[in-house]
Amino acid sequence: MRRTAGIRLSLSALLIAGALTGTGAVAAERSSAEQPVAEPALVDALERDLGLSEEQAVERLAQEADAVAIEADAKSAAAEAFGGSWFDAEAGTLVVGVTDREYAEPVLATGAEVELVDHTQAALDATLVAINDLAGPEGAPEGVSSWHVDPLANSVVVNVVSGAESDAEVAAFLADAKAEGAVEVRSVAGAPQTLAAGTVGGDPYYTGNVRCSIGFSVHGGFVTAGHCGGGGAAVYGWDRSLIGHFQGSSFPGNDYAYVSVGNGWWTEPVVLGWGTVSDALVRGSNEAPVGASICRSGSTTGWHCGTLLAKNETVNYSSGEVVYQLTKTSVCAEGGDSGGSYISGDQAQGVTSGGWGNCSSGGETWYQPLNEILSVYGLTLHTA
Repeated sequence: MRRTAGIRLSLSALLIAGALTGTGAVAAERSSAEQPVAEPALVDALERDLGLSEEQAVERLAQEADAVAIEADAKSAAAEAFGGSWFDAEAGTLVVGVTDREYAEPVLATGAEVELVDHTQAALDATLVAINDLAGPEGAPEGVSSWHVDPLANSVVVNVVSGAESDAEVAAFLADAKAEGAVEVRSVAGAPQTLAAGTVGGDPYYTGNVRCSIGFSVHGGFVTAGHCGGGGAAVYGWDRSLIGHFQGSSFPGNDYAYVSVGNGWWTEPVVLGWGTVSDALVRGSNEAPVGASICRSGSTTGWHCGTLLAKNETVNYSSGEVVYQLTKTSVCAEGGDSGGSYISGDQAQGVTSGGWGNCSSGGETWYQPLNEILSVYGLTLHTA
């Protein structure tokens, strides 16, 4: 069952049913004077990549900012009945799944909508961990692309490369996965690969014969993808002058790294627009919900946008490495974009890990969430 009878609860419905008494007030919408000013870079990109008008793009960015602002309170209000959350682009609101109708009122009071679901986020997370254990350090069979908790489906989705479903090892893995809990199998067009390039948020750097992209400036350096270089490796900028060295790097399992900046280089709270759009300022790192728009900057393909598709996804890269807790998007990328910036509104989200497809025919990509990197290395994001 996808959801419990697909029931979406609203404040008015609960009032009619007598489920609310007294206040029952939903958090008021912010006035236009309180709405954040949308970066022209993001508005332009959403018009181009999501087919929105300028007015629609500005409105969506404001709605997503509201969703980010209330998500933590809405999750807290759902308590042990929390069944995940996502941004509903059509309605322009945050939706929170709950397994018990009793928790609808406090969630609605935060300004979010509510949908009744069968499984809690905690139960689905446990199923995800069990599937991670099935794959082990060697990864799942080739042909199994990734797996993640999907709040909209209220299940763990296992993605399989089209045509691989009949493979005996893949079929056995899927059978074992389904035995662990609520699992849905989906077909995808390509196998994920890391996106480093041999021998250019978004600017190129070089280490050895590898070209990757800068993620976000932090005080003292920048963050990027771990598969781009190991601890201690020298890092050179677009002009091949020395920037600094990898101070820490983790891959596989994770895909993040921290590079020091010196030797005449400095950090800026900016993500490059590559002439496609104006450069975007970074003002924080609040996580966007599933369903929100998101843009990426990288040294090969420049600036592209799409939608945040899933969080906490385990990716089984075709080269044999497994990386946990990545976020999946519909944004395209190509070799050399690894490590580059993902941004939603003016909030930094993460650094490019890998993907499948390209920016001519499309595809999907994954990023390593930024806040984990900041926490692991004790870093502070450089903001405007």
